[in-house]
Amino acid sequence: MCLGVPMQVVSVGDGDIVAEIDGVRKEASLMLLDEEVKEGDFVIVHAGFAISKLDEEEALETLKLMREVFRPEDMA
Repeated sequence: MCLGVPMQVVSVGDGDIVAEIDGVRKEASLMLLDEEVKEGDFVIVHAGFAISKLDEEEALETLKLMREVFRPEDMA
């Protein structure tokens, strides 16, 4: 199963980011996003791309629901 997971941006590079959730860090391209992204923002990461920016409340609620449904290894 392939999921888009809300992650918090920990660093921004030239066209890419490093994002983290639950101690797991992933690199993701910003190629598909037309919004400015900065450290601390939340984005949905899917297949190596940041595909959507979302506010912290929405991200945390989504993660809460995902944790109720999926095992931890499903979300990594």
